[in-house]
Amino acid sequence: MTARRPAAGPPAGPPAGERIAAGFELENADAPLLHHGMNLADLAHLLDLSSAGVIPPDAARRLLALLLDTMDIPASDFPYDPASGELYNSRERYFVSRAGDVAGWLHAGRPRREALRVAFRLRLRRDLAYLIEAAAGLAAELARRAREHASTLMADQTYLQHAQPSTFGHYLLSFAFPVLRAGGRLSEALAWTDASPGGAGCVNGTRLRTDRGHVAALLGFRSVAEHTRDAMWQIDGLFDMVSAAAGLVVTQSKLAEDLEIWASQEFDYVTLADGYSRASVLMPQKRNPYALSIIRGAAGTLIGRLTGLLAVAKTPSARSDNLIFAYGEVPRALDLALRATRLTTGVVRTLEVNSGRMRAALEAGFSQATDLAEHIMQACGIDYRTAYRVVGHAVRQASAAAAAEITGRPLGLAGRDLSMVLDPWQIVVSRTTLGGAAPGEVTRMAGDAAAQASELAGEARRWRDSYQAAEDALVATARRTAAAAPGDLAAGGAGRFPAERRTR
Repeated sequence: MTARRPAAGPPAGPPAGERIAAGFELENADAPLLHHGMNLADLAHLLDLSSAGVIPPDAARRLLALLLDTMDIPASDFPYDPASGELYNSRERYFVSRAGDVAGWLHAGRPRREALRVAFRLRLRRDLAYLIEAAAGLAAELARRAREHASTLMADQTYLQHAQPSTFGHYLLSFAFPVLRAGGRLSEALAWTDASPGGAGCVNGTRLRTDRGHVAALLGFRSVAEHTRDAMWQIDGLFDMVSAAAGLVVTQSKLAEDLEIWASQEFDYVTLADGYSRASVLMPQKRNPYALSIIRGAAGTLIGRLTGLLAVAKTPSARSDNLIFAYGEVPRALDLALRATRLTTGVVRTLEVNSGRMRAALEAGFSQATDLAEHIMQACGIDYRTAYRVVGHAVRQASAAAAAEITGRPLGLAGRDLSMVLDPWQIVVSRTTLGGAAPGEVTRMAGDAAAQASELAGEARRWRDSYQAAEDALVATARRTAAAAPGDLAAGGAGRFPAERRTR
């Protein structure tokens, strides 16, 4: 009996309706996110084939002209049709309807997934640059308000309990630095993204395109993702960027939770500007901190998206499900982080700080207790644990007999002036150690944070400008090539990738 061979070759007939609904419709829904990048990827691919002499000159001109026309069609108007397959197949059907079999040259030396991977990275690098710039803007705003409130006294809190006298400026800076660190992690993710997978093929490259640096240069990538299988299927950088974006917004969520509590009538430390608040339709007295709810919800959503991405990616290598869902989820995660970060920046910029209420709450509490215990330790020559117990007992009992009950003898502090030890302002100005709450130190750190934010934002803008310049140059080259006389389409070296930037 002859053994049955496994089915092979492309399937015949139309796709099942359930397959269209559960697969192609979802993939095509992400087409607007990748549409522009697909156009650019196709232009670069055709120019590369033309430069290498792989594609006939007339076919190259016709296809380039068609692609240039396609760039003028918004994604919402392009005939993406799930019945034709995912977005690459929808584009292929459109090109065939316009140019016939000439459109088949687009497949030379490139599988559909390579086109999608290139388009995906083009989208992500733009999104990351905007998000990095927004993170830098938030850090700069936090630094500005920290300088403004370097002398605004408040009782810093742990577990929502008074801890020690501090300033609102020192408090704000505790968010500026993690925002900057998140921006740094996003910059590392951008470097990973900005490596071209062009020319990688399915797993082992193609003999039709020997210089992968050409496509990279045409698209403005700063490097080439070296190993072809790794370039086509790697996804670890996606984890990094979504994790960094989630961490950025989780930091903002912590600030938002504090501000929501402090904006309550019970605290009244801060007031959100009208533009970031919302009225109740039933209760006229209410002023809801709507913007803070959005920030907190965005953080939770991003945690879910990161978890989902990790779960989907836990497959054997070289599986499409690693990326089919990522094409939509990752850009949407970065967009949500961008919106939340811009919102938080606006909240911080317009926040009204009720310094009088902060000072009154500070003076009504016992946040000076730590400094008093340290003074007793030094002045009376007893260990800190004993001094701590004395002060803690005094706070608890508010009793003059506290020291005698703990130590069995008076401390000898009668008649001593403790006003300097108990004055919150004197406590704050004494914190001159590195990173402390003294106004001068807060002002110095705020300046450092502002400088780091400026550098981070400048770098992101420079990369964004370079991407736009590369795109403009690519389109200009495509227009010249499409309009060239038949004898002018010789293989050339314009736009070649410098050898020292070929790999990463």
